[in-house]
Amino acid sequence: MYMNSARRLLSQFAVIVGMAVAIGAQAQTEDWETSLRETINTSLGAASQGQLRVESMRETPMANVVEVILSSGEILFSDKSGRFMIAGEMYMTRPEGLVNLTAETRKGQVRDLLAGVPEDQMVIFEPEGETKATISVFTDVDCTYCRRLHHDVETINANGIRVRYLAYPRGGLESTAYPKMISVWCSSDRNRALTQAKNGQNLPERDCENPVLNHHSLGNRIGITGTPAIVLPDGTLIPGYMDAERLTATVLGQ
Repeated sequence: MYMNSARRLLSQFAVIVGMAVAIGAQAQTEDWETSLRETINTSLGAASQGQLRVESMRETPMANVVEVILSSGEILFSDKSGRFMIAGEMYMTRPEGLVNLTAETRKGQVRDLLAGVPEDQMVIFEPEGETKATISVFTDVDCTYCRRLHHDVETINANGIRVRYLAYPRGGLESTAYPKMISVWCSSDRNRALTQAKNGQNLPERDCENPVLNHHSLGNRIGITGTPAIVLPDGTLIPGYMDAERLTATVLGQ
């Protein structure tokens, strides 16, 4: 009887110790996260006059190194003390080659940002048959290579790829493309208006509540500096024009 009681006590003690260790580990994790966030935010605030802050953090496969994503979208790395920070790419070595872990994070950021844009704020060209994949394209109606890509859209659609356009007037609010793109987005038939604008036709000036400025700001956050800028389904950003055959092969992995 005494033996059974002792075993029960030991069992209960083991459970209590296990819970204490788990709680202690959780508290330790929360402690370094809180401390690191405060340390980095203090330095960032001083360096950027309060413009930057830590948006998120997560541990990396590298011991004692944390990936830090700023409110600007920039990715940095820090030790857990917050005394040292590194800007750049982190790679993991594997027998088959190098894996860019930072690029994977960046693709996830792009996917999340695009997921926040309602499709009714885009101009979408749909395939007639099965949709095999969807790409998002930041475009400017006055851009020569944007016009060239738009000329390929019929072929791209025929290959089963859905094309979603977002507005990115390269010169910003002061550019000649900005009011043209507002006219496109305020048209009752955006697809037709976009095609006309890219063919060099003059559109009637229109104004309405529109997402052009928001699209431009989003493009800046993603890191777009020119057009066309093509975003693949996995969040990979392709800067510049790619012909229909190569684009189809890239998107569908052929």
